[in-house]
Amino acid sequence: MIARWLGGLLAFVATLHSVSALAETAPARHVAAPRLPDSFDRLKAPLPAPFDPAANAVAQLAEARARARRENKLLLLELGANWCGYCRNLAGTMALPAMRAFVQRHFVELPVDVGRFDRNLEIAGRYDVDPLPGVPVVLIVDPASDRVLNEGQVSLFVHLKQPGPQEIANWLAQWVRPASGG
Repeated sequence: MIARWLGGLLAFVATLHSVSALAETAPARHVAAPRLPDSFDRLKAPLPAPFDPAANAVAQLAEARARARRENKLLLLELGANWCGYCRNLAGTMALPAMRAFVQRHFVELPVDVGRFDRNLEIAGRYDVDPLPGVPVVLIVDPASDRVLNEGQVSLFVHLKQPGPQEIANWLAQWVRPASGG
């Protein structure tokens, strides 16, 4: 009986050791999100309309990806439209000074106009978001591999518990590693 108890104790200690070894090799912590208002009602009106229907989104994407690689930042793609209230709330959040500084430090940001789901859909398809589940779709892309890091969590407002500027900042911060862009 004592041998069985000692065997169990040794197994427990071995488990603790392997858990602590995993903790030591775990990825670095996320960076802190900027402090923002909790409600969209506190955003400055009128809300920005950042989606340019005349832009050459494919060329802009190539330039943004190259810049993100060069600056060791993540690529932040926002697929949306100016008619979309959620997209405008996202744009208003991104325009807040603390959020703007945070995004510029860690990301190269590119808003991509999708019109009425009839424009620039090749960009959504390139990242396996086809058809678009709605807008905004936010893609966090590793510019070196061109891989979406937030796969399965691209419909931003679906994944937020209480949508608001602070929740958006918290969500974005989870994808940033301390070494990314500063």
